[in-house]
Amino acid sequence: MSDLDLTRLTAVRLIDGYRAGEFSPVDVARAVLERAGRIQPEVNAFVRLTGEEALARARESEERWRRGAPRGRLDGVPVTVKDILLMRGHPTLRGSRAVSADGRWEEDAPSVARLREHGAVFVGKTTTPEYGWKGVTDSPLSGVTRNPHDPSRTAGGSSGGAAAAVALGAGPLALGTDGGGSVRIPAAFCGIFALKPTYGRVPLYPASAFGTLAHVGPMTRDAADAALLLDVIGTPDARDWSALGPAPGSYEKALTGGVRGLRVAYSPSLGGQVAVAPAVAAAVRRAVEGLAELGAYVTEADPDLTDPVDAFHTLWFSGAARVTQRLSERQRALLDPGLREICARGARYSALDYLAAVDVRMDLGRRMGRFHESYDLLVTPTLPITAFEAGVEVPKGSGQRRWTAWTPFTYPFNMTQQPAATVPVGTDAAGLPVGLQLVAARHRDDVVLRTAHALYEAGVASVAEPPAGAGGLRPGGR
Repeated sequence: MSDLDLTRLTAVRLIDGYRAGEFSPVDVARAVLERAGRIQPEVNAFVRLTGEEALARARESEERWRRGAPRGRLDGVPVTVKDILLMRGHPTLRGSRAVSADGRWEEDAPSVARLREHGAVFVGKTTTPEYGWKGVTDSPLSGVTRNPHDPSRTAGGSSGGAAAAVALGAGPLALGTDGGGSVRIPAAFCGIFALKPTYGRVPLYPASAFGTLAHVGPMTRDAADAALLLDVIGTPDARDWSALGPAPGSYEKALTGGVRGLRVAYSPSLGGQVAVAPAVAAAVRRAVEGLAELGAYVTEADPDLTDPVDAFHTLWFSGAARVTQRLSERQRALLDPGLREICARGARYSALDYLAAVDVRMDLGRRMGRFHESYDLLVTPTLPITAFEAGVEVPKGSGQRRWTAWTPFTYPFNMTQQPAATVPVGTDAAGLPVGLQLVAARHRDDVVLRTAHALYEAGVASVAEPPAGAGGLRPGGR
């Protein structure tokens, strides 16, 4: 084991190693916690680490594996939880100084509860912008989360801490949330995999103030780990009235079969609506060519999609206003100024404004439904740019106002509730990762995962290795 860096292994590989007695959950937990502590000063991925609890759970798991009786499918596997999701015994502060840590914190979110039932080892709570409101990760509570590939750049958001932790080996699995791209954005910037499942596939409680835009999704080193994690967390929970019923089958088992014969629409710029950086466009095009070489029928085609940003803003800003509605003036003064600004705007919308945005959303969903009658998959860049400077909402000098200006490929598919994933497909000249987005029809998470897995198996997609840094570390690989 001396030559084996346990922080470089995927969850699938860890389970194989536990079963074979190659190493133990305690060995892995110690290695991951040591890595998390070393990267924290430079990248700031964690709100808190839960080391004593993690080691206690790892020791319990080690004993179960010794007896040949693992509790579940993730027994002993380290996982991190975004500090938007409830985790029993620890405050969930949502990146806000306006949220009190007082209280007993006795309940798990559904996804966290499923992980606990399957024996996962909780490493800690990861950073988020306040209430997950924007596409980068900085907050008045926890400061700025930085990119593993260049700490002067943003990790993206709002699940930025989760992405940085996975990229740097501080746990192979992470739970994130995605209301407009919040697992896909940071995964693309940090060079890992992330899936926004079909809405309702992963139950959410308490309900998000952003309503049915908000999804819970896996953030991992590859698609196989994401499928394993989705099998665990994608089961019904009575607390979520909008959750889907049981999955049609195992997502992990659905990974095989490849992409031969899949009908793929490749949209480089959504019909010229998006200006894509040349390095991003080139990397995505090379990956699409690889998809065609694997046997997919690839056609350059654009969905019937006009930018729904105004409708998205109505829904998003209204949700932000709702989540902060009961705060006192003293608490409001503690909020991120950008969040205060969108809350004020959201509070001015009428019910008719909101319903008009819902109409836009329903029509967009109808058009995408018709599109997927002709195509199994839509492929786009995940983002039109690579990671920009940390600590700002939009790139300096861009003239942009809000984070939605540079995420035009992600938020439309929150409005339509479709499954969408990002896979790393290269880097730009500065070594910053590029992501490719895979989108399928509602309820076809299996198609997204199977395609992503085929790209990893063929070497078209791979973990983008951070350079030596963040404590001189160079984690990565399977």
